[in-house]
Amino acid sequence: MADIALLGLDTALVHSAAALGWTDATPIQRQCIPAILRGNDVQGCAPTGSGKTAAYCLPLLQRLLHGAVQSRRRVRGLVLVPTRELAAQVGEVLRQLAGGLPLPVKVATVFGGVSINPQMLALRGGADVVIATPGRLLDLIDHNAVHIEGVETLVLDEADRLLDLGFSEELSRVLALLPPKRQNLLFSATFAAAVQGLAASLLSDPVCIDVASHGSNEPDIVQRAIAVDAAQRTPLLRHLIKELGWTRVLVFVATRYAAERVAEKLYKHGVFAAPFHGELSQGARKQVLDEFKDERWEVVVTTDLAARGLDITGLPVVVNYDLPRSPTDYLHRIGRTGRSGASGLAVSFVSADTEGHFKLIERRQGAHLAREQIAGFEPQQTEPSHPDRATVPGTGGIKGKRPSKKDKLRAAAAKAA
Repeated sequence: MADIALLGLDTALVHSAAALGWTDATPIQRQCIPAILRGNDVQGCAPTGSGKTAAYCLPLLQRLLHGAVQSRRRVRGLVLVPTRELAAQVGEVLRQLAGGLPLPVKVATVFGGVSINPQMLALRGGADVVIATPGRLLDLIDHNAVHIEGVETLVLDEADRLLDLGFSEELSRVLALLPPKRQNLLFSATFAAAVQGLAASLLSDPVCIDVASHGSNEPDIVQRAIAVDAAQRTPLLRHLIKELGWTRVLVFVATRYAAERVAEKLYKHGVFAAPFHGELSQGARKQVLDEFKDERWEVVVTTDLAARGLDITGLPVVVNYDLPRSPTDYLHRIGRTGRSGASGLAVSFVSADTEGHFKLIERRQGAHLAREQIAGFEPQQTEPSHPDRATVPGTGGIKGKRPSKKDKLRAAAAKAA
């Protein structure tokens, strides 16, 4: 590991990083920070928990320190993220790093799901850096509360999600308001082929850094696949928690309803479990996460809302109660454990109906996991209920045979490319 002080950062920033325990640069930081300081556009791909946030926050703050002092703050750095939780997390990192700098840096974090008025008040007098979800940023622009025509550095964190068709309209509107001459930084743990063209269109002569494929940088995550009938998943989960002594578990399910139902069943059987999904208020979501990090909950049952960007220090176990729709989402889910050099465990429940989909996930990873059976929970169903669904491409193996609207849009975009 290289000393972070040798990457060209100012002494004040090195000290701020050290105060957070960052003294050795991770591979993504070692390669990205010098390139960003040189002014290059960068596309950075690295495993979850590898230090991508610091890889762009440190040089972003250095650029602010070296810029001209403005009588009224204008937004010079803009970080776009797909979720409220990631916005809050990045904002906290930037504020902590900026706290020890010789010049004050104003950081504003804005996202939907809460009242816009306090965020408008916080932006009075401008801000140096804004971390935002695209929809709320556009709302604030429409209210004349923030202006982004002076942005010097644009960061897309979880860039592949932001470049996905689900965010394309909002992102296009934001990009149209930015100055054409700016530095663009794209970071994610994965860049699917479907978004590579869009990523390339945003970047000018970029430095492309990919440390995700090198074995020495892979997170230390043990993966297990347990064969079990769908109806036995909750009893099996309770059994594993008790027998293996799991004290904190993040459980992924497919829907908000499933998050509520599984958490309720666990709680009724003496397991301290809480649901976490997009229909909860922002205050409730923050409370669940804070209490989970403080180890006041044993289990949080969540949708893919929690699959990206969340940093829960020392999370030991992730369970795929429902399999994700895509191999990419699988990587993001299991990446919630085994972060920052810690080891982790990722367990997937595989039924006869989802066996074909899990094989697809394995092929995309270039791996094969032995199907375990737990005594007392051996599967009784050996053939899929609907054999045709296992062979229909693009269904994700979870939501049935018919492609979703987003699947159709992706297919149309790929055909037009």
